[in-house]
Amino acid sequence: MAEKKKFLLRIDERVYAALEKWAADDLRSINSQIEYLLTDSLKKSNRLQPNNLSDEKEHKTTPNDD
Repeated sequence: MAEKKKFLLRIDERVYAALEKWAADDLRSINSQIEYLLTDSLKKSNRLQPNNLSDEKEHKTTPNDD
């Protein structure tokens, strides 16, 4: 598993309370909920490449021209 970056997040109390409730509804920790929301947003905006992109490039075969 890849290392996760640690950082401090300052957030409005109302936003935190809403995230806390949403996380509880989804049976997630607040940290996991924030990571899920950020990841989902990045994927939808095509700013996050799939994890296996480099693996796919290495394993692709090219047809022989022989």
